[in-house]
Amino acid sequence: MSTDLFKDLVSHSKEYGFIFPSSEVYDGLSGVYDYGPYGVELKNNIKTYWWRSMVQNHENIVGLDAAIMMHPKTWKASGHVDAFNDPLVDNKTSQKRYRADVLIEEGLEKIMAKAEKELEKARKRFGDEFDENKYKTENQRVADYIKQHDHLHGRFVTAMGKGDMPELKLIIEELEIADPVSGTRDWTEVRQFNLMFYTQLGNIAGEEGKLYLRPETAQGIFVNFLNVQKTTRQKLPFGIAQIGKAFRNEIIARQFIFRMREFEQMEMQYFIQPGTEMQWYNYWKETRMKWHLSLGTDPAKLRFHDHDNLAHYANAAVDVQFEFPFGFKELEGIHSRTDFDLSSHQELSGKKMQYFDPETNESYVPYVVETSIGLDRMFLAMMSNAYTEETVPDADGKDSTRIVLKFHPALAPVKCAILPLLKNNDDLTAMGRKIFDDLKFSFLCQYDEKDAIGRRYRRQDAIGTPFCVTVDHQSLEDQTVTIRERDTLKQDRIHISKIQGIVEEGISFRSLF
Repeated sequence: MSTDLFKDLVSHSKEYGFIFPSSEVYDGLSGVYDYGPYGVELKNNIKTYWWRSMVQNHENIVGLDAAIMMHPKTWKASGHVDAFNDPLVDNKTSQKRYRADVLIEEGLEKIMAKAEKELEKARKRFGDEFDENKYKTENQRVADYIKQHDHLHGRFVTAMGKGDMPELKLIIEELEIADPVSGTRDWTEVRQFNLMFYTQLGNIAGEEGKLYLRPETAQGIFVNFLNVQKTTRQKLPFGIAQIGKAFRNEIIARQFIFRMREFEQMEMQYFIQPGTEMQWYNYWKETRMKWHLSLGTDPAKLRFHDHDNLAHYANAAVDVQFEFPFGFKELEGIHSRTDFDLSSHQELSGKKMQYFDPETNESYVPYVVETSIGLDRMFLAMMSNAYTEETVPDADGKDSTRIVLKFHPALAPVKCAILPLLKNNDDLTAMGRKIFDDLKFSFLCQYDEKDAIGRRYRRQDAIGTPFCVTVDHQSLEDQTVTIRERDTLKQDRIHISKIQGIVEEGISFRSLF
């Protein structure tokens, strides 16, 4: 994908009511967006797919909706107060602020891009006889690029692990990274920046009244571990799932809804017996990849990426990355969190967080494997996947370009559009209204009688509606209508009584499971 396509996607999202800049009448708020009429439907359908696959399809996974505001000690125990930081650097000329680690990662990617450019030339030159591994070592230019990348990458990983801010500054200098705004390399020192938002409890001032807006949803699950386990009588292994808002004071929010200050997560914490964590880690790693692929996503657009630096709570971590218009980026994380969270809350609260195992007749703090997916990122991935420009024949038989969102029908915001052929024919509009009123209780429909039928088809294509039903003069005679399929443009003549069954079969979540 190209940056031009990304711009088109952002523009399309606003023009067709998927996403609006928040508080736009006041020139917006950086890193915050509102979901429009079709955006909220797509978002809810993604939630439904996740919830059904995670909770409804597992008898040992249950749901939770924990409060956004929690006791401040929660975030002390979790490590967020002391360790939830990103490395911050400012450019003195532009006075713009950046994440130092992101600047370095982009700089390293540019080095590898240079190596890949040379390799691509060689592939074309040598064809089937090309030995890539041999070329990487024997071609001096490519070997130097790879050596430089690996050396700086190793230093970067070590510096991030140790929190070595001066070393990050040195790497920025060695990569000769320039500010994209001013073009200068006049950087400040790198320093830590805590990402949590906070407010005050009531009218109490000072540290004792400080409350944090949660930076993740997981801790609400951990502090409720025993409440859920006892009330649902779960035995290990079992999971707790939650969908909810989280807040991070990002140094720089960017790339549309990919990185926002207010966002939504879909997380599941799977509680297991200590010693079995790698078995379940691998299970959920493969299960989550299958979930993404079930939507029809091209396997080439998804990949696993192991973490170079493990978080303080993890002994294994991998990302499911998706190829967004701006490159492969994290879509979902699978983490083996050990017993860090439950043990930390047990220690700071003085309340036991132990599970009595009737099979081993012992009590212990369970280990946890987490799956955590950003709902907003999943939304962007689905929009990126669906957005298509293609040439199709119009009503006159001539070729024309249409923009269509090819969502999986189960995720499409509107499932079926009812379109009377003519607006000024009372019989056609009355029949169209009757069909709409009959179908609206089963799935989200839209009735549209404005403009020529071709333009109405294009409007429905642009919001991703999988089925369009056209009511014409023949409908008045024999109770049949034309049903049009979005992707193939195939049109069939069917009886009115068959509309609901055809649409329900096409949009069913069952096909995804």
